[in-house]
Amino acid sequence: MTKLKKSLSFLEALSIVVGSMIGTGVFLKSATMGQLTGSTVLVFLAWIVAGVLSLAGAVTYSEMGRRHPNAGGEYVYLRESYGPLPAFLYGWTRFWIASTGSVAAYGVGAATLLSGAISIERLGGTKMVALFFIAFYTLANCFAVSLGGKLQAAMTVVKVLMIVTLIVVLGVFSSGQTNLSISYPDLLKGQVSFSAFGMAVISALWAFDGWNNLPMAAGEVKDSERIVPLALVTGTFLVLILYLGINFVFFKNLSYQEVITSNSSLYPNAPTLAAKAISNWIGARSSSIVSFLFVFSALGAMNGSILSGARVPYAMAQDGLFLSLFGRVNPHTQVPAVAVALQGLWAIVLALTGTFDQLTDYVVFTSWIFYSAVAFAVFRLKQKRMFIALVFSILGVVLVINSFLFSPKSSFIGLIFVVLGVPVYRVFVNLKKLNIEMTMKS
Repeated sequence: MTKLKKSLSFLEALSIVVGSMIGTGVFLKSATMGQLTGSTVLVFLAWIVAGVLSLAGAVTYSEMGRRHPNAGGEYVYLRESYGPLPAFLYGWTRFWIASTGSVAAYGVGAATLLSGAISIERLGGTKMVALFFIAFYTLANCFAVSLGGKLQAAMTVVKVLMIVTLIVVLGVFSSGQTNLSISYPDLLKGQVSFSAFGMAVISALWAFDGWNNLPMAAGEVKDSERIVPLALVTGTFLVLILYLGINFVFFKNLSYQEVITSNSSLYPNAPTLAAKAISNWIGARSSSIVSFLFVFSALGAMNGSILSGARVPYAMAQDGLFLSLFGRVNPHTQVPAVAVALQGLWAIVLALTGTFDQLTDYVVFTSWIFYSAVAFAVFRLKQKRMFIALVFSILGVVLVINSFLFSPKSSFIGLIFVVLGVPVYRVFVNLKKLNIEMTMKS
């Protein structure tokens, strides 16, 4: 049987972490966060909380990465810690919502950002452009993983340089005045609910989502016991610094009213926050060029999600807990091409049926259920990072409960998908037993 090949270097592993995280969220989510909190200070605080929480998650996962350097990420961690059912529910949810929902959201987000540069209606509108993006990068990742890794590395380097350039140019040479006042009701006085602030943190967590992608492809990383933990922590910390910097220049160049009326669920036809900030400095015509760079950023995150996400159903199929075709590795490219292709097809369905904010809400809610479970498993192991793991696990549970209370419809839909995995798991277990019995008889 053809197996996965260890082809990814440290730079490519780091690029999967950074590139999967930096996508659309940092250019879009501050508008929603501003609407929820009513304060520049609270928006920044939400970004910091989300960043520190993600960094704690990366530190926690680094412990698991050392113990289980295999393809599948959380699926393997949960299987070894709690047994096959929780692992299956994670993988089931990852395929139907988390990985594919992320890919779909990046596609819709990239198309939304592209609309700031050109009229995409003649191309079929946002959904059709998103469909094209998803199909193209799915096809690219059906080839050798080294190709996907090199593509990821190149795209990540370009977009990091782009963000650093924007921070320097808009931070140093623009004449805007940063507004760090408490513009609207103050959370500390109880006039903004902690639930609303919690939802702002969840919005920011979407922009950080992706720090956990690398472990899914750990089976294809050289010296994975060392490289995976190092790339996880280094990449997450780098993204936190970049996010704080880019938000600083956004708020420096825009009034609070301009921020909260940027593209979001409340203002779906408005220019994006990033487009407004750049347009204020270099003019609308020139900002169209920069919009293409933002699209490039979103597509880099999509590529990372496609590359890593398909390795979860692959690992499940290897255990006999998913359709066997997901576990097939192309003998020429040494990539689970069928899993990549089917993941892309479902992502297209999600992109055609959901909005950007709906998709990200589903992804964050369901993902953090399992992030918390993995962290608690590290705590149970009583390793040196057990305190960080326990705090991360508790805060993750709080965020999940808060999300359910503040946005019950989206959360309930996500929860239904998780629960539906239980009877499906029983089907696969019975089929696995049947196959074993037939093999023994033959």
